[in-house]
Amino acid sequence: MSTKACAGALGIELKEMDEALCCGAVFSNVSDNLMLHSGPNRILARAQAQGNALVTLCAGCYNVLKRTNLQAKRNSTTQDKINTFNEERYTGGIDVLHFLEILRDKVGFDTIQGSVKKPLLGLQVGAYYGCLLLRPFDEMKFDDPHRPTVLEDLLTTLGCSAIDYPMRTECCGSYLSVTSTKTATLLSQTITQSAQLHGAKMLAVSCPLCKYNLEELQNRSDVTESERLPIVYFTQLLGLALGLSPEDLGLEFKQFQTIQDNVKTVEEDAIQQ
Repeated sequence: MSTKACAGALGIELKEMDEALCCGAVFSNVSDNLMLHSGPNRILARAQAQGNALVTLCAGCYNVLKRTNLQAKRNSTTQDKINTFNEERYTGGIDVLHFLEILRDKVGFDTIQGSVKKPLLGLQVGAYYGCLLLRPFDEMKFDDPHRPTVLEDLLTTLGCSAIDYPMRTECCGSYLSVTSTKTATLLSQTITQSAQLHGAKMLAVSCPLCKYNLEELQNRSDVTESERLPIVYFTQLLGLALGLSPEDLGLEFKQFQTIQDNVKTVEEDAIQQ
């Protein structure tokens, strides 16, 4: 919802895929069960028939589809078997991108900065990458594997203060929130507490599953309301800075209030000075 709104404001044309499927959530490294690659290959084949690039909004989908795309280009024997089963031929002819790459490489942060109508001055935001945007490093090649900056660069463009903290590329627990909630809760808490200790007032994420884990698992733990760290999708902050309404961006009232309070505090301090 927020990505569509931001894309429209920036003049980016996005079209939802027809007959989209689940990517499988995890890229399979099992070599003797090619059925596990059937789903993501169908997605890529159908995307290729509808356009020249497949844009994802989820780090998990991005990871699976980009690695599937690489496999299709590298291993013709394996790909022939998958294509025979699927009856939809795919050989690696489409680009798989995350929307962050569109903003960085196609639109450009300078252009975005020129479109900002309501800068989020002073809002202290921790950028959270998680694991799937970046790893495995030699296949994803999304950003610097050890010191990524794309999210921080975007946040700074919007006027935010990007908070550096040590847990920003650690795993949130992923699908362990289903099979082992206790483990996922511990992982997510470590991330949110690290961000808070370094001054973050909220986290900006690039993956819906990361958002769910970091947000929902706080509700299942002993975190009090005052200790809870708001979690927002990066396009929600982008949309606010572009002048879009919180309703258009799916922002909850408490999240929006946190943003307003922090931006207002900076403005008041500037006036007093």
